[in-house]
Amino acid sequence: MDIKTTEKTEEKTSRPEPETAEAAADAVVDPRGGADGDPGGAPSGDVSGVRSDAPDDSELDGEPDDELNDDELDDDELDEAATVTETAAEDTGIGAGAAAVVSAALGAVALTGTWTGKVVSERETLMGQISTSQGGSTAQQISEIYGDAWHSTALVNGLFALLALIVALVVLTLPRRPGWVRAVAAAGAVLGGLGLLLSVGTYFDLFLSLPTAGS
Repeated sequence: MDIKTTEKTEEKTSRPEPETAEAAADAVVDPRGGADGDPGGAPSGDVSGVRSDAPDDSELDGEPDDELNDDELDDDELDEAATVTETAAEDTGIGAGAAAVVSAALGAVALTGTWTGKVVSERETLMGQISTSQGGSTAQQISEIYGDAWHSTALVNGLFALLALIVALVVLTLPRRPGWVRAVAAAGAVLGGLGLLLSVGTYFDLFLSLPTAGS
């Protein structure tokens, strides 16, 4: 064997064998930061596994507190509105009750007579006496002294009765009033209606007529 053949044989023998597939796979760098296929290799970057832009616990804990505060504010506003409504309802109830009592009192006064009606009646009587003092017929004296005073009293009582009836009807038309308020208002309406009926009949001489000179 010659020298050239010997050198070629030695060159082939000393040449390293190609790496096997397993060795090549082991040489691949782990994408998570490890080398030589080590699955447990620590990555070179952040190892916490949490995104840097993710909200922290403080931010997450703050959201329910904000919602809770909003709910508490809403409850406070509702309570305040309910208190205002109840106060307004109480004020309205007091006013309606007072109006009902006033209507009943006006109706009773319209039936029994008032001091104002008495004063007006006496004034008409005095004026009739003055107008007939210089002379006048009996029918004229009856009309001006007695009839005018009678009609004046009926007019005054009728005005009180009409006022009682109007106030009572207004109270009865109000919604959601207590039972006693509606009862008193109904009594005022009845008394006012009776007083108005009697006053109208008296003013127009429907129940009793003026006496005549012949009688």
